[in-house]
Amino acid sequence: MDGANPAILVTGGAGYIGSHTVRLLASLGRRVVVLDNLVYGHDAALVDPGVELVVGEVGDRQLVRSLFARHAFDAVVHFAGYTYVGESVTDPLKYYENNTAEPVRLLQVMQEHGCRVFVFSSTCATYGLPDALPITEATRQAPITPYGRSKLMVEWILADCAHAWGLRSACLRYFNASGASADGRIGEDHRPETHLIPRVMMALTGEIEYVEVFGTDYATPDGTCIRDYIHVDDLAAAHVRALEHLAAGGESVRCNLGTGVGVSVRQVISAVEEVTGRTVPVRYGPRREGDPDSLVADPSLARQQLGWQAARRDVREMVRDAWAWVGGPQRGRFPPNARRG
Repeated sequence: MDGANPAILVTGGAGYIGSHTVRLLASLGRRVVVLDNLVYGHDAALVDPGVELVVGEVGDRQLVRSLFARHAFDAVVHFAGYTYVGESVTDPLKYYENNTAEPVRLLQVMQEHGCRVFVFSSTCATYGLPDALPITEATRQAPITPYGRSKLMVEWILADCAHAWGLRSACLRYFNASGASADGRIGEDHRPETHLIPRVMMALTGEIEYVEVFGTDYATPDGTCIRDYIHVDDLAAAHVRALEHLAAGGESVRCNLGTGVGVSVRQVISAVEEVTGRTVPVRYGPRREGDPDSLVADPSLARQQLGWQAARRDVREMVRDAWAWVGGPQRGRFPPNARRG
């Protein structure tokens, strides 16, 4: 143990956003222990040699207790969770078990060991179909999928824990994560991949025949859905700022993480074509049920409470880094995990 530099437990730290946050924490000299079951994460995404990876489940109380006994964590950053919205509709119990029940077990161990700082990877999906834009933290939270509900339940649980035993937390509701590390070493590698920017690039590399655009008759300027894309490195910086805020004795916060800039599906495709100099094969199809016309954040509260704002607001910057990852040493794909529990 190092009392001058207490360790941080990062669950799901081998995943997309988690690995970028771990890398930033390591660069700042923080001691980081990652707990990840490697179902969707990649051990190769943990590129800093000082980071310890423990392969296991967040809900394994015995394992988590042993980690707390060894490291005396002063904070937990919780990324671990399933994120496939459609799957949550067809298999809701999987999401309530993994996204809600397992964090409860983690929180129980935190309470036992007196750890009272928790940074939570939440989502704009907790808002459901907003009545007005941009979305503020005062917007009614009415999620329309089990995925969104499983995340909102944890937000409620954290508020109850604050009242009961003094837990302080940051619930970071982020919008569409995108991009990759600027050096191309780590990036987005979901299997299956459902996010727009990597799928557009998969259409360029021949991994898929075309990218499908779902709906062209939305109430937007070009008829396609509008979303708020935020660079993964900006998300990592927000998690670090949240940790610093809570470590300094700050009160619990609930913040949107976005740029405040809406970008349509057609604009994303155009940005990819501009950055790569290639034409994207596209097929237009019908709307998907439940897709809102627009989801755009008002990120001003995060600036006020955490001193954070997105450094990259142009989607072309996010596309450039994502494309560098696709053409980098890993070519957009991590090797198979060397370690599995």
